[in-house]
Amino acid sequence: MNGLVYFMAAAVLWTGFAAQLPGLWHDWRDPLKRALCAVIFLAGFCFALGAPPTVGFINHTVGVPNAAACVTYGAVNAFSAASLVLIVHWRGADDPAQLRRVSRSWLLAYTVIIVVQTALFAAGDAPVERRTDFDTYYAGTPFIREMIVLYLVAHMAAALTTTILCWRWTLQISGWTRRALAVLAVGWLCTSAYGVVKLVAVAGRWSGQHWDPLSTRLAPMLVTVGAALTSAGYVLPLLGPRIDSLVAFLRLGPLFRLVGFRNGRKRRNALLSWRSLGDVELRLTHRTTAIRDGLRDVSVHFDETVRERAYRQALSLGSSTGEAEAIGDAAMVAVAALSGTHDRAGGLDPAVLDSVALDAIAGFAGGYAGPAAGEQSLDTGQPSLIRMSRAVRGGVVEGAVRAERAKSGHTW
Repeated sequence: MNGLVYFMAAAVLWTGFAAQLPGLWHDWRDPLKRALCAVIFLAGFCFALGAPPTVGFINHTVGVPNAAACVTYGAVNAFSAASLVLIVHWRGADDPAQLRRVSRSWLLAYTVIIVVQTALFAAGDAPVERRTDFDTYYAGTPFIREMIVLYLVAHMAAALTTTILCWRWTLQISGWTRRALAVLAVGWLCTSAYGVVKLVAVAGRWSGQHWDPLSTRLAPMLVTVGAALTSAGYVLPLLGPRIDSLVAFLRLGPLFRLVGFRNGRKRRNALLSWRSLGDVELRLTHRTTAIRDGLRDVSVHFDETVRERAYRQALSLGSSTGEAEAIGDAAMVAVAALSGTHDRAGGLDPAVLDSVALDAIAGFAGGYAGPAAGEQSLDTGQPSLIRMSRAVRGGVVEGAVRAERAKSGHTW
């Protein structure tokens, strides 16, 4: 890997670190936030230090050949310690004092390792600058050899420990945290493989083999993939709920457009203030509230016979009971919304009909937790509203609207 790849990886990681700075500024006492920022920053720092141009710069500035290797090894082990502390705080414990003790133990252990590494480097003799193959070139040099092995074993221990902790934790939880932990486990497994490959290349030198490409080519690729996955894993719990909110916001679109016209397009589609435009959760709350207001407004036009007919028609076309219930509710709401629009405006905005006649019924899938046909109320919980919104797009709902239009003689 050339220096550009190292710097690009560092830039990506530091961009993620910069995105965390506002949260760190407001919650700087939060140990979990501090650990997360430390992990992301140190990951980028390790890549920046590992770039050959940086290695040469450090060696030249310090005036000691291969001083960059000692600095880089220390940074990698600091990253390992921060990662372990982050996992400890992320998982949590009933006793805060226990969390602090475990975190301090990891920090103390890796501080000792960094000090010992530095002492071994000072005791050894590495006069020839090696920017990319320091590990294998000095694999047989007294003291330097021990420093390299200590670095690799300590890094592998942290990586394997984190991998096991993440994997075990995935069996106990669900949702975005579980997905994040699965990504982290794979990422740390790649990082563990980096240490194994490096150690194999070093051991090859001990036996007279030259497996340097394992250390200089394969290992950097493994650690790059591992760093990308671990960074994504740490960020997923923060982005995941926003992604869910955005998906829910979009899925509620058909039902929002349908009932939103009851009191005029302008009121239902009014934008929030410019400060809240990027707040997906707030916009989802606005849309959900608008739908519930709209359902309450058109409830005077609800007709149970419409729901019953649509429900039975959906069953006859092969829908499951849950799907048919959602379709029955959606058809009743659609007819009520159109009836209300006709009563108020004497005619139908074409966009309203477009919102209830978009896709075939095959596009609707999934269970439904709302009321069965014939009940007197609607479940307005967000999951039920999403299922109803999907049913609004179905062909059976369109058919129910047309049937009621023909039956009642309305021109809408």
